[in-house]
Amino acid sequence: MAHTSTNKKKLVARVRRIAGQIGAIERAIESDTDCSQILQQVAAARGAMGGLLEELIEDHLRHHVAHPELSDADRQSGADELIAIIRRYSK
Repeated sequence: MAHTSTNKKKLVARVRRIAGQIGAIERAIESDTDCSQILQQVAAARGAMGGLLEELIEDHLRHHVAHPELSDADRQSGADELIAIIRRYSK
């Protein structure tokens, strides 16, 4: 996925923020934080992961399915990859 190198800094920063959120969840569990606060942190982390997934899906669509210079075979391959990912995610 060569197009991710264009946004690499931005994507890595998002992943690091998510890792920070996960670390905060771990610390909250370890310190017996109120369960409602932990649930809020988990929901926020899930939302952040969803946002990252949406961005990556959009980039994949633009570069591997909808790009005007792609051959039909390349478009089909890009679409097949995305379908497999969506199926895996929706389980």
